[in-house]
Parts: sequence; structure tokens; C-alpha cells
Amino acid sequence: MAVECAEIRRHHRVGVKDIAGICLPASVKFQSPAHSSADSEETSEPYTTEKMSRVPGGYSALTECFEIMTVDFNNLQELKSLATRKPNKIGVPVMKEGTLDAIVVWFVLQLDDEHSLCTSPSEETCWEQAVYPVQDLADYCVRPGDHVMMEVSCQDCYLRIQSVSVFSSEPEMDVGKSFSKNEDLLSLGNEAELCSALANLQTSKPDAVEQTCVLESTEIALLNNVPYHEAFRLAMSRVLSSLSPERPGQAVEAHCQDSEMSCGGGQGESEPGAAEPFYVLDVSEGFSVLPIIAGALGRVKPYSSVEKDQHRATLDLISEANHFPKETLEFWLRHVEDESAVLQRPKSDKLWSIIILDVIEPSGLIQQEIMEKAAISRCLLQSGGKIFPQYVLMFGLLVESQTLVEENAVQGASRTLGLNIAPFINQFQVPIRAFLDLSSLPCVPLSKPVELLRLDLMTPYLNTSNRQVKVHVCKSGQVTAIPFWYQMYLDDDIRLDTSSEVSHWKQAAVVLDPPIQVQTGEELVLQVQHHKSNVSITVQR
Repeated sequence: MAVECAEIRRHHRVGVKDIAGICLPASVKFQSPAHSSADSEETSEPYTTEKMSRVPGGYSALTECFEIMTVDFNNLQELKSLATRKPNKIGVPVMKEGTLDAIVVWFVLQLDDEHSLCTSPSEETCWEQAVYPVQDLADYCVRPGDHVMMEVSCQDCYLRIQSVSVFSSEPEMDVGKSFSKNEDLLSLGNEAELCSALANLQTSKPDAVEQTCVLESTEIALLNNVPYHEAFRLAMSRVLSSLSPERPGQAVEAHCQDSEMSCGGGQGESEPGAAEPFYVLDVSEGFSVLPIIAGALGRVKPYSSVEKDQHRATLDLISEANHFPKETLEFWLRHVEDESAVLQRPKSDKLWSIIILDVIEPSGLIQQEIMEKAAISRCLLQSGGKIFPQYVLMFGLLVESQTLVEENAVQGASRTLGLNIAPFINQFQVPIRAFLDLSSLPCVPLSKPVELLRLDLMTPYLNTSNRQVKVHVCKSGQVTAIPFWYQMYLDDDIRLDTSSEVSHWKQAAVVLDPPIQVQTGEELVLQVQHHKSNVSITVQR
């Protein structure tokens, strides 16, 4: 089934061309790991998985359900031929207008003539669905009468859906979707390549260097998070202004032309005798454009801690497209002998003006050893310098969620096929569930959100590593879990909420065993402890 789903889109396609004044050039092509090309030799899974019934924001079906293939596991010859069979071309009519974001796949397992198991989104099942994000189309809009074309194969024992394209219902040739409806004139596999080639003839410079950059889905969602980058730009600008007698000029003004994606502006070369630059270090994990945003704020020497060569090449291209002098952006790991000791002075006689740390993991948990990193960072800051974020507040609330209970442990004492497996399986249950989407989690709030914890990276004496929090019960029910999230303060006015709709972070929850029955008006006391980056919450009446 072809679907429109904004949540899948923002995790697998970069939909912005300008990030906090920094232009993303057309020469950079971002892809998620769930990408499968016709000539791919990769052995990684060409799909991701989602529980589509609980995907935040929901989804819309653009086509009817269609059969991709049938496999007879009792036919040995058929099983052998799966790996060598040529890709099968499938065309599916579009039933609803929308944006083509993914092909969602599930299975019907026929156990015998009477019994079957179905893993579709409409079934109450423990299985998720396979999601093949659609990438590399010039136009993702479809309307009734169009046909979604694809090739399906199992050549490397992975179910691959590749060469996805759209044949328009309009009689005119629709450049970017399809060049011909006659397969004799143009094979489906070459259509996207031909579209790209013709587009490049019009827009690409002769010597343009193209760079494919594969990012994790959370990294793509982060690039699409415009408020995140705008907040960092404003916070960094405030710090640099306070450190300079004059407000740092906006040395780079990136202008993305709609037609040519060319960026104007530039950072002037340092003149002899010019003042020392401000040193900014970004040690957040994964791909980050924050150093380039910092470099656009004037007299700044930004350092990135990205490790992958592919990511470094991409940042170099973005810097070049925004007319940064080549030596502006530095990669910090090239300057340190021991990669485990990233936090060092920029030079023997210099200190950092800003150090950016990753405090919260994408899973919704606190980064390991973050307070130790903050302690080292404080010693490396110049007077008036700042760590970002400066402090973090942790919030939580009481909820009743049977879903979390059932997914966290085997319920009841009933035997499974005559075997008592519950005690064995439940030995491995964990008290905290991560990677949750609270916006779509089936639950009933029993209290209002309350502040649980404060982690202060700049002024550690304000930390509350052991705290009692009173929570007023607003609705009667059974407290089964305490979901939590964070607000990260870059300064007292600028904050980032890890539970917002545009956040690339997930949330987490403490699951109570056993649950606690409560009545409206009651008050529970939560004992919150933070020790070595681990948070524990116990409940007292």
C-alpha cells in the first residue's frame, strides 16, 4: 500500500533548503539508510519498520492494498528461485490525491486452509509493518488516475522495492514523474536516472561535485527541525555579542535562489592584526550543521567533531556553497591525538567561547557521562563562555497505559502451548521503556506534568540529583507508568522541548510493577534519583 505520512517523510527526506540562514546546495543529496537502488550491492536492510496504527500524525492510504508476491514454503524449487528471479514490475493505480511518502508492506501467513496470521496495520498484533520510504523523485505529488510503478525482488534474500516512479494521468509528458508511458521507449529502471540527468543539464555547473550523504533517520529529522537550529543561532549570537565590544556582524548572508540554488554572501578574510576569533566546539554526536551556523556569525572559528569522511565532505560542500573561506570550518578529531579525549583547549593558550554537548539521546534517555563532560567543559571556557545547553529540566506525569504494561512484560500466569514461559521472559524486563512517541501512545493522563529533575551544566551546585516530588492526582485510575521528557535551556529565554511535534527526540517512561490504584485528589510522592546518567523513579503514597 502506498501511503502519505508526514512522520515518515520528515525522518527520511530532507525537506528544507535553508537552515538558520545556511543554504543546503543542490550538489548534496541526503539519503536515509532505508534506501534501495536498482544497482545496489548493499546487504543492509532496505527498509525500516513502524507500527503504522500508532505512527504520530497518522497516515493516509493513497492506493488500495495490493499483492507484491506469493511464496510457497513447501515448494523448494520456488524458494531457490527467489534469490535469482528478475525484479517484477508492478503498477498500482492511485485512489487519493496526496504526497507519496512510502510503500508499506505486511504479510498474510497462511498456516493451513483455515488458519492464517495477518500483520497488517488494521490488525491487533505484536508485529510492526515494513516501511520503504520513497526517495529520489522530482515530484512526490500524486492524484487519482496516476500509477505508482515499482520493481520488486528478493535477489539478496531481502524483499526490495526499488525504482519507484509515478506515471501521470495527464496526457502531456510530465517531466519529473515520467517521460513516457510506453515501456518500449523507456525502461522503468532508467526513468529516474534520465530525469536526473536532464535536470542536471539545466541546473548543474560543469565542475559541480555531487555528494551523497547517508544519515540516520533521527539525523534527517534533526535537519528538518527548523526551530532547533534557529534557537541555537540566536543563543550563540547572544553569547558572542556579550563577549565582543561590538555585536558580531552577520558575516554570511546565505541566499538560496529558487532556480539555481546558488548562495550569496561570504565571510571576509581576516585582515592582518585582526582580533582573535571566538572558538566554538560542537561535540554533539552524529551529523550537525551547528558549526557552520556558528561560523556565519562573524569572527568565529568553528570546530566540528563529526567522524565519518562522508559527513566531513558534505559539511565542506555546504561551507563552500555558503562562500566560507576553506579554512573556516575545522574538524576537531584531526587535531586530537586521542579521540577519547575530545574535550581539550583549541590551542595551548586559547579557550572555547561555546561548547555544544549532546545531553539527551534520540531514545529519550540522558547521555552517559554527561555531567563529567560538563565538568571538563567548564574548565575549558573563557570568561563569559557558555555550554549549550546551560541546563536541562526533566518533566513527567502519571498515566494509565495498558499498552505499556503488556509490551513491558508477559501478563498473567497462563501457560503458552503448555509451557510456563512468563517467569523466564520477565527476568529480562527493564524498568524504563525508551523510543516512545507520547503523542500517539494509548494512555490516559492521571496528573498534570510536573518538574522531576534539574541538570545544570554551567552551575552544578543547582543540580537536584535526589529529589522528592509531590504529584496531585487529577483523575482516578491505575498508575501504570510515568513518561518523561526534557526542556533544554540554551539560556533563560531559549529552550528546546524534546516532546514537541518537530522534535527528533523520542520520549521514555518508567513502567511500574505493580501498578498503583489512585483516586482523584490523592497525592503521590515520587522519589527521583539521578546517578551516573541513570534516572530512577520510585512511588510512595
